[in-house]
Amino acid sequence: MRNTAITKVVQDDLTPDFVLNDLMEGNQRFIDNNLTATDHTALVQQTIGGQFPKAAILSCIDSRVPVEYVFDQHIGDVFVARVAGNFENADILGSLEYSCKVAGSKLIVVLGHESCGAVKAACDGVELGNITHLLSNIKPAVEVSKSSETGAQDSSNAKFVAKTVENNVKLTIQRIREKSPILKEMEEQGEIKIIGGVYSLSSGKVDLL
Repeated sequence: MRNTAITKVVQDDLTPDFVLNDLMEGNQRFIDNNLTATDHTALVQQTIGGQFPKAAILSCIDSRVPVEYVFDQHIGDVFVARVAGNFENADILGSLEYSCKVAGSKLIVVLGHESCGAVKAACDGVELGNITHLLSNIKPAVEVSKSSETGAQDSSNAKFVAKTVENNVKLTIQRIREKSPILKEMEEQGEIKIIGGVYSLSSGKVDLL
């Protein structure tokens, strides 16, 4: 049973590669329906005075993608930033910088997912209230997909949507590096890694890009 939270000493010894492997092993446990038994009360008590998460995950708000469960992580293990379409903005970037530069996390994961509603809406050019501005962050990925897809270029084409989900993750990672000198430098120095993946609603598997 998991009843011990990550401490600063433990976090300091972690490497980006170790953390990535740990998350992917957790994802396999999730797929196998073999999640770690956890003493939540013990973890709550141990983290009152501080937290030392090993990773930060930028995910969609989708209720079908419960990030901590997907990677079999628990209280004190990971920071999670969520916004429809899992893209970066100034607030998300600040959160990721805090996670890594201040709080010591070793890995950033940008996690897209199969059949993303925000991506579908961007593919269809939906305009509605504040959703219009939100979707503008995903439009660059749509345009990249249009340059290589010869079929229908809207949400009726599952292949086009899947490609746009991947492109959105890749462009988000690119923009994180461009817009955050702090994170770019940390990655160049080997202190962190910034990686992307896509979660399958049908299998529960995270495929790294």
